[in-house]
Amino acid sequence: MSRRKIYKYECAEQLANVIQHPKHFFENCRGKWMSDYFKNSNPIVLEIGCGRGEYTNGLGKLFPSKNFIGVDIKGDRLAAGGQQAEVMQLTNVAFLRIQIQFIEDFFLPNEIDEIWITFPDPRMKDRDEKKRLTFPFYLEKYLRLLKPGGLIHLKTDSSEFFEYSLAQFQAYQLQSLAETKDLYTSIWNEDHFGIKTRFEKIWFDKGYTINYARVENKKEA
Repeated sequence: MSRRKIYKYECAEQLANVIQHPKHFFENCRGKWMSDYFKNSNPIVLEIGCGRGEYTNGLGKLFPSKNFIGVDIKGDRLAAGGQQAEVMQLTNVAFLRIQIQFIEDFFLPNEIDEIWITFPDPRMKDRDEKKRLTFPFYLEKYLRLLKPGGLIHLKTDSSEFFEYSLAQFQAYQLQSLAETKDLYTSIWNEDHFGIKTRFEKIWFDKGYTINYARVENKKEA
């Protein structure tokens, strides 16, 4: 392991709010986020591919009556998010270091109230379709974790990925609650709560419009 990778690992390991192997809770968190980690019964919100956790931390500050978990595989990014959460004194925020395909090993069905997917890599080459975070393989996992009536939020600068994701949402009969190809001029402008990820700032400053959708999981309890 390179020095850089060791440094990333140790930074994340030293943060109590970054859950990763070999921490005890990492192996035992499924179904225990409320009872053992947050120690309350507040709703749980996931940010998938959270990067440095701008949304996880931003939402955590705005909504102290909810619990937020940022999920990513990059240790340096999670360490940055975890450090910022500590600076902001956010006790309702955690970060989980895993690959998204294993997400069902860490949450029970119906354990999650909301999911945010913020500026993922679009992966629009045909050979990369199975790696898109709204590909059916992933979407089906999210839906099993989401409670009936749970929400999925999507933000992306990629029009192609946005259209692809909308088609997937429709295929799974998710009810559309919001849909726009230009969030900041739309009636849903306030739905992003003034939070921008690092990638969002980059693309927005280059003149790209921001696509946003919110859908509801209509499965029965």
